[in-house]
Amino acid sequence: MGKLISKLIFKIFGWTFKDHVGGGYSRCVMIAAPHTSNWDLVFARAAFYLMDIPVRYTVKKEWMRFPFGLIFGPLGAIAIDRSPKKEGEERQSMTEAMIELFKQNDNLAVMVTPEGTRSLRTKWKTGFYHVAVGAKVPIALGYLDYKNKVAGVGKLVHPSGDIQKDMREIMDFYKNIQAKYPENFSVDLDYF
Repeated sequence: MGKLISKLIFKIFGWTFKDHVGGGYSRCVMIAAPHTSNWDLVFARAAFYLMDIPVRYTVKKEWMRFPFGLIFGPLGAIAIDRSPKKEGEERQSMTEAMIELFKQNDNLAVMVTPEGTRSLRTKWKTGFYHVAVGAKVPIALGYLDYKNKVAGVGKLVHPSGDIQKDMREIMDFYKNIQAKYPENFSVDLDYF
């Protein structure tokens, strides 16, 4: 059902998809960028269906309660429970919780939006990088190019642990991708 709806969405709006990598997404952190519009989720989700990438995304556990779980669950949501496991323990960070997800699942591609918002940000959240390092998984560079109406995955970055080097490689990839609202998109200027 998801593929049929995705094909229809792409046909109506004139979009195409490209998978420059050709696979390797069974265990990865999938960046979805740029993120300047609510339409981004529609096109990104459709592209991932069409490319047979079983991408998931995280939400707070409260968002999976009835009736929201009926909507978010089929779209790939995974509930994150960061509450302490034992009394007196601190709650997990989102990074720790996501690393734990990878430990519990052999096949997991988690979509993240490191810009964190649809507004202009010149600094990206780097939790996705630390998750990839901690879980020992690659970072897939998913993109939406509104200028050319192409959605896809451009490359895989295998984090070396040198965040400066790896983030520069990621920023170099995204610097020429055009967002729906270009004035609201920037690569992380700390690494560009």
